[in-house]
Amino acid sequence: MNRKFRISFVITGLGSNGAEMMLLKLLSNINRDVFEPKVTSLLAYATLREKFEQIGIPVTVLGLKPGIPDPRGLFKLIHMFRKDKPQLVQTWMYHADLAGGLAAKLAGNIPVVWNIRHSNLDPEVDKKTTVWTAKVCSRISSVLPHKIICCAEKAKNIHVKLGYDAKKIVVIPNGFDLSQFSFDTHAKDSIRAELSIPNDSIVIGLVARYHPQKDHDTFFKAADLLKRRFPNVHFVLCGYDITRENPDLLRSMSGKNLDGSVHLLGLRKDISAVTAAFDIATSSSRCGEAFSNTIGEAMACGVPAVVTDVGDSAYIVGETGRIISPGQPEDLCRAWQELIDLGQKGRATLGALGRQRIQDRFSVDKIARQYEKIYSDILCPNMESKS
Repeated sequence: MNRKFRISFVITGLGSNGAEMMLLKLLSNINRDVFEPKVTSLLAYATLREKFEQIGIPVTVLGLKPGIPDPRGLFKLIHMFRKDKPQLVQTWMYHADLAGGLAAKLAGNIPVVWNIRHSNLDPEVDKKTTVWTAKVCSRISSVLPHKIICCAEKAKNIHVKLGYDAKKIVVIPNGFDLSQFSFDTHAKDSIRAELSIPNDSIVIGLVARYHPQKDHDTFFKAADLLKRRFPNVHFVLCGYDITRENPDLLRSMSGKNLDGSVHLLGLRKDISAVTAAFDIATSSSRCGEAFSNTIGEAMACGVPAVVTDVGDSAYIVGETGRIISPGQPEDLCRAWQELIDLGQKGRATLGALGRQRIQDRFSVDKIARQYEKIYSDILCPNMESKS
């Protein structure tokens, strides 16, 4: 085959969160002999733009403001599609699904694939515009997209109940680069040295931006309980807005016996090294989590995890960690204690099983091939992928 298929990837924004990072991983591994991708960010916030451009993916940023519906974005997309003439549009997250899907339709009935990155929607946590957009998408899902990709089985089931067309939904989980995330003794030593954490201390990590759905409040309540039994435990947190300049985060920590044991790192470029330094990884999310990237990355580093039963987190971990109910600090503390009591060898055994599970089920190469098959089936049903 001599030609490449042009695919326009439209995403709500290009922040450094899990959904955006998964798109970066996908396009880093897609077969560029067959597919020619381009990325468009609806929002001005585009911290990952440089990383996409470093792997040769052109990026357009429309510069829309978050939370404010702007019809100009739709017209910009229509104009861009008519100019670029993509043969397929892959949208990423609710707002992009709606705007990109409508623009592709109006620009000449370009085939569209939606991508859902959310699990359950909680009106107390999610923005009203997000809930509204998801509901609008559910009502037009039977006529607008050719396919709808969910990154988790629970996300699929939840969205079918919301009214999304079940016949169009396929599940493709997130993928992980096992060459980037792996067991790293040097990283463990260097991060501990940087943070002045003694070598004999237990390090519990949480990689998550500050957002109500991530439930840092429950994390710190559990940390307070654990600290009473294990005085030398340390807690390392990183992600957007995870700094002492965040008053809401400080309120979650206040009144607890955590002085000197909590390390707030904010955004880190060396996230694989930070993750490899953990003894135990954690996801304390209360809702919204479809398929946790950070837990899969920790498992790839050989770090056992404690996760709340939200989205597909329990499926990711399987028997290699601990699963608890969300919003239960006592349960979170108890699960941490169980992994601490296993000792270093016991945790290493679980960590090795976790890495093997990621390799067997969720390697990014395997996941990229699944996306390629969806695209190939739509663009040319008889085309055999060269991957």
